[in-house]
Amino acid sequence: MRIVGLMSGTSLDGIDAALVKVSGETTDDVAVRMDGFVTLAFSEARRTAIHDAILAGTAEALCDLHADLGEWLAEAALAVCEQTGTPVERVDAIGSHGQTVWHRPPGNGRRGATLQLGDPATIAERTGRPVVADFRPRDVAAGGQGAPLVPWVDQLLYALPDQARALQNLGGIGNVTRVPPKGSGEQVFAFDTGPANSLIDAAVEIATGGRHRYDKDGRLAARGTVDQALLRDLLRHPYFAAEPPKSTGREEFGRPFVERLVEAIKPEGDQDWMDLVATLTELTARTVADAYHRWVIPLGVGEVMLTGGGARNPTLAGRIRELLAPLPVTDGGGLGVDPDAKEAVAFALLAWAHLKGIPANVPSATGAAGPRVLGSLTPGA
Repeated sequence: MRIVGLMSGTSLDGIDAALVKVSGETTDDVAVRMDGFVTLAFSEARRTAIHDAILAGTAEALCDLHADLGEWLAEAALAVCEQTGTPVERVDAIGSHGQTVWHRPPGNGRRGATLQLGDPATIAERTGRPVVADFRPRDVAAGGQGAPLVPWVDQLLYALPDQARALQNLGGIGNVTRVPPKGSGEQVFAFDTGPANSLIDAAVEIATGGRHRYDKDGRLAARGTVDQALLRDLLRHPYFAAEPPKSTGREEFGRPFVERLVEAIKPEGDQDWMDLVATLTELTARTVADAYHRWVIPLGVGEVMLTGGGARNPTLAGRIRELLAPLPVTDGGGLGVDPDAKEAVAFALLAWAHLKGIPANVPSATGAAGPRVLGSLTPGA
């Protein structure tokens, strides 16, 4: 089966599209090959529309965004087909994560709720192909966090025969999957560690008046000094001490978080802003490392592999390496797939699982009542 996986993540930088060939009928004989990958960067207008909807979208704005995202996701699917010279008619299905605009995990006696926009009917109409979308709600309805969902794919594709490994994604939000040794019978363990790039990106954007969206190569953080008193205050956030299973998002660790922080500390001049970026970078590194020392390393792990945009930030990645030493921490390129494409590939595999009727959530990671087939199918032409 040829499946296009589409991912628009918490970094709000664009849509990743991977064309994946999946062979096999079950998880025992599945084989995967990525034939193409593209990223369609969001224009400023598109990024602003998504950002504004997440912060304070009206019903009308969310309705329009749902339709618009369907068009943009279809563009990405067609783009990866064009890149590879694959007629879209030869694609068997499209797996679309959509754009999360709100995610509320269960807690305080309330069930969870999650909302991803990107109209699958529009994707199906523009491409003519069947679309599997809305992967998270079924896990949430079963009492789970609805996140992370990638661990099922991590176990399927990246398990080693002789040791456990940890896969740490550093997108807008950080998440870890401890993949047990193949055939060990151990459960996959995964959860969101907290903010990865979301707070750093917001601070850079505010500091530069929107001229820059992220700390390129970690240069600002490298020139700043960590405010230890502020860092101690930030580390007191209750999310970091909460026991897994747990998940979070921009609702908790997004631009409003940084805006409140800026209002409180009132940075003045370039050095103050660089100090803030350095402090938020250290917050990400510390919360990742603390999560490992509390919950991952005690289970046993032989190596850590970094993926996502944060893996290309030498200041952030370097601090994670220092804090986890002597545990080896390496670049996720060693997984055999472009680290930037990893999540798009994952949602192609999740679409394949839906079409085969295979449950693809990991209850040990999400807290759901049991295994569930994820997603809803919209027929093609």
